[in-house]
Amino acid sequence: MKHFLTLLDIPADDLKRLIQRAIELKAMQHRGEIFEPLKNKVMSMIFDKSSTRTRVSFETAMSQFGGHAIFLSPRDTQLGRGEPVEDSARVLSSMVDVIMIRTFSHDMVKTFAANSSVPVINALTDLYHPCQLLADMQAYYEHRESIKGKTVSWIGDGNNMCHSYINAARQFDFKLNIATPKGYEPNANIMKAAGGRIALTNIPEEAVENSDLIATDVWASMGQEEEQKLREKAFAGFQVTSELMQLANKEAVFTHCLPAHRGEEVTAEVMDSPQSIVWTAAENRLHSQKALLEYLLVK
Repeated sequence: MKHFLTLLDIPADDLKRLIQRAIELKAMQHRGEIFEPLKNKVMSMIFDKSSTRTRVSFETAMSQFGGHAIFLSPRDTQLGRGEPVEDSARVLSSMVDVIMIRTFSHDMVKTFAANSSVPVINALTDLYHPCQLLADMQAYYEHRESIKGKTVSWIGDGNNMCHSYINAARQFDFKLNIATPKGYEPNANIMKAAGGRIALTNIPEEAVENSDLIATDVWASMGQEEEQKLREKAFAGFQVTSELMQLANKEAVFTHCLPAHRGEEVTAEVMDSPQSIVWTAAENRLHSQKALLEYLLVK
């Protein structure tokens, strides 16, 4: 049995094959082919944090694969009433085939997985967002082929997406330049583990030089709304603009995990430009997660 709590939970070679499989599954779905390897399988989806893309992509994935998904909000589980995570994990995993969790605490997901008898998927915690990286890596491959040996730039907050890009640099073998305001750097231990693949700066223009992929995220994530004004001031020079994109390689592309705040972390011009692979990556949440489910559940 395998879990997917971070990108490091799947061997690098398997991750690359998973991306190729996602591309195959996408082509099959676009051709209208029926493929149901998870017929009669059930996924439990636990949401402490709401999300349009996460719910729709996982629910659609299970449906297209012939299975079923059960949506559980905090009002729908005993976790919301104080039941120990360990107990909920034991009970739920005795009834379903796979569990997806989108929550705040990464430790909660780790505890849940340690007590689950079925695979557990991290659909976002405050520390990591590995499912989005599968979609991003698939999108880059579809537009520019292999990312191995390329340079990627992360502009903005050293958050869960930034941490997952750090892990992606390790697993997909690319260089990652990170530009954050002072005080908003990523976790030092996560960076240290990535070694020389990571370069940190407080100057976005330095980070994007010779870059092949530029990525960003909102300045204030869910749960940080009270910091919005403070963050707007701190991140004022970290907007991804057409001018910033011009400092990257000529064939560079841009992505964003969505939802985007146009006019804050990125301009509408960049979002809608030919360099943007945002919409490819957004659709790929469906296809890469189908490949992930197949990898975890089909022997």
